[in-house]
This record gives sequence, C-alpha cells and structure tokens, in this order.
Amino acid sequence: MPAAAVGKSLRAAAVLSVAVLSVLVCLLLGSVQQLGGGRQDLLDEELASLRAALSDQLAQRRREILPLLSPGRVEEPFSTWDSNLWGELTGGGAPLGCGALRDMRPLEVLGSGYTKLVVKVTLAGGEPAALKVVNEHGIDMAKCVEGFKDPLGCRQLVSSKLSKEVVLLHRLRHPNVIELRGHCAGDSEGRVTAILEQGNPLQMLQLLQSPWEDRFRVCLDLVRLLHFLSRSPLGSVALLDFQPRQFVMVSGELKLTDLDDASTAATPCRRDADCSLQFPHRNFTLACSPRGLCEGLNEKMNIYNAYRYFFTYLLPHQAPPGLTHLVEHIMNATGELKADINQTLDAFEHILRLYQSGLHLDKLPTSVLRDYNVMRGMTTSGDAEYRCWPSYSQQGCVLSVHGAKEAAHICNSHSQCTSFTLTGQKTWTGRPLATFRSNFSLLVPDETSEVYVKKSTAV
Repeated sequence: MPAAAVGKSLRAAAVLSVAVLSVLVCLLLGSVQQLGGGRQDLLDEELASLRAALSDQLAQRRREILPLLSPGRVEEPFSTWDSNLWGELTGGGAPLGCGALRDMRPLEVLGSGYTKLVVKVTLAGGEPAALKVVNEHGIDMAKCVEGFKDPLGCRQLVSSKLSKEVVLLHRLRHPNVIELRGHCAGDSEGRVTAILEQGNPLQMLQLLQSPWEDRFRVCLDLVRLLHFLSRSPLGSVALLDFQPRQFVMVSGELKLTDLDDASTAATPCRRDADCSLQFPHRNFTLACSPRGLCEGLNEKMNIYNAYRYFFTYLLPHQAPPGLTHLVEHIMNATGELKADINQTLDAFEHILRLYQSGLHLDKLPTSVLRDYNVMRGMTTSGDAEYRCWPSYSQQGCVLSVHGAKEAAHICNSHSQCTSFTLTGQKTWTGRPLATFRSNFSLLVPDETSEVYVKKSTAV
C-alpha cells in the first residue's frame, strides 16, 4: 500500500476513534492500565504461549475468510492478506473509503453487541450512512483481553469478524441485504470500519399493529432473500443467528444487516440421523445424500426460522378472507418443512398476484356500488372522521383497497361509515388508499380523487 494511502487510512481511523468511540476508548484505556502491572508479573514463557495461541486464532479467522474471496486464494501468505483483501473489495466497486470518514458527524448509536457497534452518521455533504466498528468494550473484546493480555492483538482478532462480514456483504449483494457502501482498513492497530446504507431497526411490535399488506411485504422480502441465499455465489448460506434484530427496514423494505454468523459450510453425514435440525419445540431429520452431505439442511434451517420468527406473528392475522386458505397452506408447509424454498417463494408470489389483481374478491357483488353516488375529480373537506384498525392513519380510517367495489363493501361493514374517498395515494402493491368517513361538509376539486356517498345520506 503506498505511503500516502496508509497515511490517509491512519488519519481517518483516528478521526473515527475520537468522534465515535471516545467513551469506549476511555473505558478500554482504563482496563489496559490495570493490566500493565499484571503483565509485568507474567513469565516470558507464559506471554509467549499466549501470543502464540492468539496468533493461531487470528490465522484461523483469516483462513475462514480466504475461501470467500476469489478461487485459488487459500494458500496466499498471510503477510499480504490484508492489503489484497481490501484491494479486491475496492476493485469490486465499493466506492467509499477512509476519506469518506474525515468530515463525518456521528448522530447516535443504533445498536451494540458482543462484537460490533453500529453508529448512525452523516458523511461529508450530508449523506446519511451507518458505520459498523468493533465494540472496544464489548464482551468479545473483554474476554479476549482477559484471556490473552494483549489489547492490540485482540482488536485485530475481533476485527477479523467484521472483516468477514464485509466480505460477505460484498459477495452476497441482493435487494434484501443491506448495501455495502464502502469500507476503511489499513490501520496498524487493526481497526476496520464498514460503511453501510442507513436503515431503521426492525420493530416487531410496530409491525404487529400495521396493516396486513405491510406485514405480508416483510415476509415476502424475507422469502426472496432466503431463495437467493439458497443458491448464492458462495453456495447455500445458513443464517445461524436468525433473529428479528438481524434485520432493518429501508424505505419499507426488509434488509438483512448482520452477516457475521452466516455459514456456507455443508454438513457431512453417514446416515439420516446425522442430518438433524433441532429447535426449541420441534426436531426434524433430513435425508443424507449419496454424496455424504446433508443437502438442503441450510435452506430448511432458514425456512423454519422464518416460520417461527416471522410468519407465525405477521402472516395469518387479518389476512384477506379470499386469501386465508393460501396463507394457511404456507403456514402448514413451512411449519412442517414440507416445502422447499422454491415452492415457498412460488406460494408467496401467487398470493401477491391475486392480491394485486383483485381476483381474490370475485365473490363480492358488483351491485354493492348501486347504493352510492360518485363524484369524480372531487375530495371532501370538513370531515368527520372515525378510527378503524389497522389504519394507515392514526387520526382516521385509511385502508388499502383494490377499487371502489371493495371500498364500498368495507364501508357497508362499518356502521358509522357514510362515505369514502379513493385518493391518488397508492401502497407498494399499487393498490389505492381509501379514506372512510362518517360525514363531511364540503366537496372540493381534486383531480386524483373520487368521492362515494351513500344515497341514503343527506349531503
């Protein structure tokens, strides 16, 4: 690496350390000072043994990463590992580097874990981003320093986990995987920073209170992601730490943001009993293939975790009546692992097609609109709104509909509804939003709206 580039990396890493991790660094310095007197009491042989063990672990971490890069890299000497790793990633198109961190402004900590800290920042020019850095006072770092008495070596070891995640984000690019915007590395102290697009932590409680259409979107996004992971450029990928906290929302889309516990390893077997999947309340046994591998194990593990963490809570509740039997089929097939990811994705896409086309509403009578007067190019003012659940508005009753026929059916089912307006706003499926009201006082021009008023209602 050229001297100028190294200098830039060092300066950028220093800025990041001061701006984002000042508190954690202070805490770490205190622990290092406490270690100072203790290290003097250790015999040279003990220190040498600990350093050798730490070096072995670091070498093992690097060996785990090399197969994730281009073929033929496994035998590469470790002396060139870091520069070649980041050089390959930069060549792959990650545009932002250490220079992007110079004038960045930290805003808040989005999350922290055993290994990493995620910080919401604004980059130069006001561009929002999320930075992943090593949690200097996390459990992984603390245990390593306690065991090996080497803060610098431990930072390199813990950073290697983030390095692996950067490589995986680079190789596993997909609309439902958080975008890797860039990275910064090269610090002599082993610091690594991943620059990601900014997302909002997934809030399951909020999702449970949202309309079915939005909950279905989250599940559909998840299935599309798992379909990609089952045949990714790295082979079949299993998400070993499959939890809602590993996902974020970006403009309504679900995105996987934590990949450090992803595994591409195939499970060897001699008999079917070797291919077991064990969950808290269910166990499954898959077939051992003639090749001596538990084929499909990673895929099935992902499917069942999607079922127990997402589908169970988000999919069945308040599903449209015309789609209930299809939703139940998905629940049974995934809960019993009777469907592979291709069949599961086909089932979700089929529901989406029916929902967008309105074919699930064929049983609604067309005569339902006869009881309404329609005024096109108009909207209402002086509304007397009522609330319904789940609504796209907390102040009123705003629901997604396929068209006027479905809206009229909903209005007739609400005792307080006397009119509804089809607005120009649409949901992610292309369905218009309808506002339901108990009364209104004025009609005003609006080219994008239509007002439907019950004929029995005096205007």
